[in-house]
Amino acid sequence: MKTFDAIVIGSGQAGNPLSHRLADKGWKVALIEREHLGGSCVNYGCTPTKTMLAHAQVAHYVRRAPDFGIEVSDFRIDLARIVERKNRIVHQWRSGQEKHAASRPGITLYRAAARFAGPKEIEVDGERLTAKHIFINTGTRPRVLPIKGIEEVPYLTNRNIMDLTEVPDHLLVVGGSYVGLEFGQMFRRFGSRVTVVEFAEQIVPREDEDVAGALRDALEAEGIEFQTGAEVAAVENQNGKLRIAVRDRATGRTRTVEASHILLAAGRTPNTDDLGLEQAGIEHRDGWIKVNEHLETNVPGVYALGDVNGGPAFTHISYNDFQIVYHNLFNEKKLSTAGRIVPYALFTDPELGRVGITEKEARQAGKKIRVGSIPMSRVARAIERDETAGLMKVVIDAETERILGAAILGWGGGELVQTLMALMMAGAPWKLFYRAVYIHPTMTEGFFALMDSVR
Repeated sequence: MKTFDAIVIGSGQAGNPLSHRLADKGWKVALIEREHLGGSCVNYGCTPTKTMLAHAQVAHYVRRAPDFGIEVSDFRIDLARIVERKNRIVHQWRSGQEKHAASRPGITLYRAAARFAGPKEIEVDGERLTAKHIFINTGTRPRVLPIKGIEEVPYLTNRNIMDLTEVPDHLLVVGGSYVGLEFGQMFRRFGSRVTVVEFAEQIVPREDEDVAGALRDALEAEGIEFQTGAEVAAVENQNGKLRIAVRDRATGRTRTVEASHILLAAGRTPNTDDLGLEQAGIEHRDGWIKVNEHLETNVPGVYALGDVNGGPAFTHISYNDFQIVYHNLFNEKKLSTAGRIVPYALFTDPELGRVGITEKEARQAGKKIRVGSIPMSRVARAIERDETAGLMKVVIDAETERILGAAILGWGGGELVQTLMALMMAGAPWKLFYRAVYIHPTMTEGFFALMDSVR
């Protein structure tokens, strides 16, 4: 039995910095990773997708060049070169993670799968390890829906779709939320016909109806087809073509769609199947590990960080989990996830930046609210760029005058919404922004009209 001060299972955006910082403190750390260092973000998520989305945006601008008086005679999409650049950038980030781990003698890196043999015992690569502190950061993987025939066809997920070197003729996307819409728009801009099937009655179901509707309008304007309130019932391969049965949930009617590729983008599954949670006595629900507000499981000294604990599934939340746990190890005054303000973005174009709660969530909670909303067509900078799709929206507590949440659907929405988050973090009243002086012309200047619209 080898004894460590800490065992970190998974090298995602919580596991990596945590193992580095603990090693820098002089701790003896076992870092266990069965695939690539860096987790989903570096290898299959943020880094590669946003790299490829940038290529798709360039293609979109080239197509729109005549709108700006710029004539382009001809161009083509070389997906193989796009993938090559994506791989190069991923390797660069992954290599950086390798160097960080190798530079710290306090870290022992195990390249294998880990499994609990007891509450504080881990089996890995034929060895048994133990530690006072164990941190689980194993993340999630794409959920494979129980669609009839799905295992008999070469379906795509967010992992293998980025290895395609030829543009699909017709891509059918199962799931109209973050992953599905980003890839759907990306491949539409690369030249694919794209159909999105969403189980709920609107795309991005957690968002307000007006926000989802404005996003759908923008995507439909680019030629993406939607079928909401529907589900894929079956799929079969006929002579190299996929025949996909799409059922309308309201009427029960089924229509057949022919596609060249199918992408599963409807949910995630926690990577805990073979982790031995039962042997450790760790409580979970369908594999999602239960934690308290300090991210500790029911087993003292065992923590779950990032997507695997069922919290908001964003890289920056995983990193914030690391910040909370690391702080709490060395400080008497504890940090917690309670009241955490969560910003996030959907990297479509227009980009959706979100923070706090939605209007419908505020109403469901019985709050008295004020709401402000303006279309992007009222923002001078957006007009000048001809980027007027989308809207700005803010939800305010009518009693405290504090901002409860905001949605910015437009160019740079993910950047803009964090300005409003700063106001929320400071606990300042919304009217502070109403009286602000903004640089002209900027997208942020739109906040003046937004606050002026509050009723």
